[in-house]
Amino acid sequence: MSVINRDDQQHVLVLSGLWNIAMAQPDDPEFISLGIFDCMVSLLEKGTNDRSWLLRDQNIYIPYYAAHVIGSYTMNKVEFAEKAVLAGVIPPLMELLRGKISWVEQRVSVRALGHLASYERTFEAVAAYEEELVRLTMNLASTCLDQVYTKFVGVKDDNKRSKYHCDLLTRGVGGLEMENRKAEEWASQLQCWSLYLLNCFACKERSLNLICNQGFLVDLCGMWGGLVNHSSPAGVGLIRILCYSKYGRQNISESKQVLENLCHLSRSSDDWQYMGIDCLLLLLKDIDTRYKVIEIVTMFLIDLVELKSLGDRSNMGENITKTLLLDYKQSKFRIKNSHVLKALQQTWELKVERRKREKTMSVEKIEEKRVLVNLIKQQANHVFWLGDVEEAIKMYNEALDTCPLKLRKERMVLYSNRAQCYLLLRDPDAAIRDSTRALCLSNPTNAHGKSLWRRSQAYDMKGLAKESLMDCIMFINSVTTTTTNKRVKIPYYAARMISKQMEATWLFVNAQSKFTRSDDDYEISSNEDDHQLECDEMTRQMMMMMMEKKSIASGLSTIIEEPLIVKGKNWREMERARRRNKTAFNVMARSM
Repeated sequence: MSVINRDDQQHVLVLSGLWNIAMAQPDDPEFISLGIFDCMVSLLEKGTNDRSWLLRDQNIYIPYYAAHVIGSYTMNKVEFAEKAVLAGVIPPLMELLRGKISWVEQRVSVRALGHLASYERTFEAVAAYEEELVRLTMNLASTCLDQVYTKFVGVKDDNKRSKYHCDLLTRGVGGLEMENRKAEEWASQLQCWSLYLLNCFACKERSLNLICNQGFLVDLCGMWGGLVNHSSPAGVGLIRILCYSKYGRQNISESKQVLENLCHLSRSSDDWQYMGIDCLLLLLKDIDTRYKVIEIVTMFLIDLVELKSLGDRSNMGENITKTLLLDYKQSKFRIKNSHVLKALQQTWELKVERRKREKTMSVEKIEEKRVLVNLIKQQANHVFWLGDVEEAIKMYNEALDTCPLKLRKERMVLYSNRAQCYLLLRDPDAAIRDSTRALCLSNPTNAHGKSLWRRSQAYDMKGLAKESLMDCIMFINSVTTTTTNKRVKIPYYAARMISKQMEATWLFVNAQSKFTRSDDDYEISSNEDDHQLECDEMTRQMMMMMMEKKSIASGLSTIIEEPLIVKGKNWREMERARRRNKTAFNVMARSM
C-alpha cells in the first residue's frame, strides 16, 4: 500500500490510461492476470475511507476511473467477473452506490454492479446485499435526474460547478454547452443502468415486493431514456419483465396511470411500441387481471387489430384480436361498460364475420368495390374541401364499410382522411384512433407520412408531448426517405413541432419545474434564453440523428455502453499507451 499512501500524482495518469485501454479492449486478459481488480479495490477503499486523501491533489478522480475500469472488464466475460468478485470489488462499489462521493461515481458503480449481477455465476455475490441494493437503486432511478439538475446542470455559475465533474464530462474539451449535453447523457445512463440492475433481480422474480411499489411503478412510466439514450427501453423494459410474473401483473393491473401509459405507448411510433403491446396482452391473458384491465386497454388495442408486423414480429394484429376476443361470449356478461362492449362487438364483426363474408369474394367483385370506393372517396374529398367536414366523415364511413379488407392501401387512405376531419372538429381522440388504424395498414408499419403528422398534431392537442414528438420525427423520416431531391427540406411546421416537443420532453424538465424558486446557485426557468439556445441546438442534432431508420430491438437489456471512438490511425498510439500503462501498473501493483 506504500504507493497509495505516497500521494503519487501519476496515479491519475495511469488510471486514465487504463480507463482508455479497458474501454477499447475489455476482453483482453493481460491486466486481469496482473491483478488489476485487487489494485482497483485498494484505490476504491482508500477513496471511500480517507476523505483527506481523496481531496488531496488529483485523487478525487481516482474512484471514478477505478470503478469504470472494473465495469469495463466485467462487461463481457464471466471469467473476469468472477475474478473481480474474488478480489472484493462489491463492498467498495456499494459504498459508491450509497452516495459516499457523488452522482458521477454512483453512475459507474451501478454500471459495474449491473454487469456482475447479469451473470448467473456472480449474481449471488451481488444478491448478498439484495434488499439494500434494490432500495438504493430504486431511489437512484427515481431521483437521479433531480440530483444531476440541482447539483450540476442547474448551477449557472461556472465557478460553482465541481471542476472534476466538468473535466470528467468533457475530457477538457468544450464549454458550458458541452458540459450540459454530456451531463444529460450521463444522467440518462445513470437512470437506465439503475433499471438494468433492477432487471437482473426482476428476471429472477427477486425483490418484487420492493420493485412493485405503486409509487415506483408510476415513476417508471416517466423513465424513457430520452432522445440522448433512445436505444434503451428504460422504464417500460422493467415493466415488461414484471408483467412476466404473476405478482408483477397483479400490481401493475392496479395502477390506472401505468395502464394508460402502456396504452399510449402501444399506439405510438416509439421503438418500444411492441413492449407496450406485450405488456397489455400479458395482462389480458391472465384470468386474474383480465377483467381489471379490459375496460381500459380494449379502447386502445382495437385500433391495432389490422396490424400485420412490427419489426421482426409478425401477425401482431391476429394475436391482439385473439386476446381481445378470448372469451367474447362470456365477456358480454362480465363487462358493464357499454362502449367497451360495442368496441368488442365491432372487432368481432370486422375480424370474424366480415372476413368470412369476404373470403369467397371473387377478384372481379373486389375490383368493382375498389372502383366504387374510389368514387365515394373522391366525393368525400370534394365535400371536405367545400367545408362540410361532418358530411365528409359520413361518406368516408360509407367507403370504409364498402371497402374489402384486402384493399389495405385504400383503407389506409380512408382512415387517414377521416382522421384529418376529426382534427378539424377538434376531436383528438378520434383522430388518434383513425390515424393509428391507417398506420397499421401502411407498408411498412408506421410509415404513412400524412397519418404520422395528423397523429402528432392530435397528441399535441392532448398534451402528450413524447408521443407527438416520436410521430413527428417519424414523419420527417418519411419525408426525407421518399424525396428524390438531394437537398432535403424539412417542413417548417414540423421543425416547429419538434422544437416545441423537445423542450416539453427535455430530460430535466420536471426537475427544473421543482426548483423554480429564486436561488443564487441554481439556474431558474427565468433564464429562458440559454435553455432555448440549448434546445435549438439539441433539436438540430437530434433531428439529424433520429432521421436514420429506427430499429426494433427484441432484448430486455436497458444497458447502453458509452462508446470509445478510436480512429484507425491512432491504434499504434493506443498500443504504445497500453505498454506504458502496463509498466506503470506493474510498479503500482508490486508496491501494494
